[in-house]
Amino acid sequence: MAKSLADFIREARAQIQEIDCDQLEAWLIQDPDGLLVVDVREREEYQRARLPGAHHVPRGHLEALADLDYGKAHPELSRARNRKVVLYCDSGTRSAFAAVTLQQMGFQQVYSLAGGMVVWEAEDKPLES
Repeated sequence: MAKSLADFIREARAQIQEIDCDQLEAWLIQDPDGLLVVDVREREEYQRARLPGAHHVPRGHLEALADLDYGKAHPELSRARNRKVVLYCDSGTRSAFAAVTLQQMGFQQVYSLAGGMVVWEAEDKPLES
């Protein structure tokens, strides 16, 4: 039987850890240097508004940019295998898929922001633009 998008999302979420906005905000305050926040949305979305200090790594380029052996690896993400990495997108779907990928690549502390930017903005959390 063919899988639906909902099937893929359910499977991804079963393999990862999601955190809520309050937990991420606490980590941003308590340990900003030990935390890497990664926006996996497209460039236009990132440029409109983003979480404070977020690094832009589009989902479509994640595997390459997270790979230390890739010549154009993202300087922060590719070296963050032992850091706390929080991924987010608009709704939490792309970041869930991205979290699975990073775990498969050996990242130890990967989290996806539940509800993504939609919930972050609804809870009136800080943004950069």
